[in-house]
Amino acid sequence: VVQISRTIAKALNLNEELVEAIALAHDIGHTPFGHAGEDALRELMKEHGGFEHNRHGLRVVDHLEERYPGFKGLNLTWEVREGIIKHSSIYDMPDTPAEFLPAEMPSLEAQVVEAADAIAFNSHDLDDGISSGYLREEDLCRLDLWQRAKEQLAKSEPRHLKKNIEKYQIMRSLINIQVSTLLEESRKKIAELAIDSAEKAKKQRERVISFGNSKLKEHIKELSDFLYSNLYRHYKVVRMSSKAQRFLKELFHVYLKNPLQLPPDTVDIDSPESLYRGICDYIAGMTDRYALDEYKKLFHPWERV
Repeated sequence: VVQISRTIAKALNLNEELVEAIALAHDIGHTPFGHAGEDALRELMKEHGGFEHNRHGLRVVDHLEERYPGFKGLNLTWEVREGIIKHSSIYDMPDTPAEFLPAEMPSLEAQVVEAADAIAFNSHDLDDGISSGYLREEDLCRLDLWQRAKEQLAKSEPRHLKKNIEKYQIMRSLINIQVSTLLEESRKKIAELAIDSAEKAKKQRERVISFGNSKLKEHIKELSDFLYSNLYRHYKVVRMSSKAQRFLKELFHVYLKNPLQLPPDTVDIDSPESLYRGICDYIAGMTDRYALDEYKKLFHPWERV
């Protein structure tokens, strides 16, 4: 996401440092096991302040991280923090606090990160689906975007390629097609709306950094729908997501039952609300592997604690 974001920002003469900071932080609030983990924590926290990963990302950089002697948080600029809280996608519908002016569009830099995230998301999930064997190339050939990428590769590299190199080059072409069209359509929009300031960009009624009405927009939706039906709903992926939710909930409840099992200074065990939020913070901060290891330590009798 950072690489794609900086490429777009450079081409559009936007603030590359701001784009990079937002891109690095945009998923910092994600739980282990992605959206499956977020769904589990949202359910567990529904009576205790809720859970939403944009808000949690902002909580991480404003409150949970400690790097300075005089205050909590990372001392990030308002613009970076706005980019974190306003990040949106088909999975993210942020509830923006008043501090970040919910009636206004996010900055163009934040919009660049949203677009780059969508491009990276689809392309890398497609790559993972092929590598895992959950997606078959004969099915992908029905997709216009895949066919276009293959045709581009055939023109630039007519020689026979090894399968893994061919796949890598198709993915590269897919990203390039999307970035090129995004730049073309976004430049048109910026010119049409005569956007010459950050303030003017934020007053627009819709995203300026977008695929506009290009044919590619339909092709990207076709790809997204294909991934949803054939990868995200693949029975093995559904099993793993369901399993992840179950054991994250079990972790949460075992900590709740006896908070002394948590590392020191994780939560205030004398405050019920602080206890719930502290456990939520602790689990949300885990990687997939750490969560699995923690589950083994707490539930497998032969595992060292």
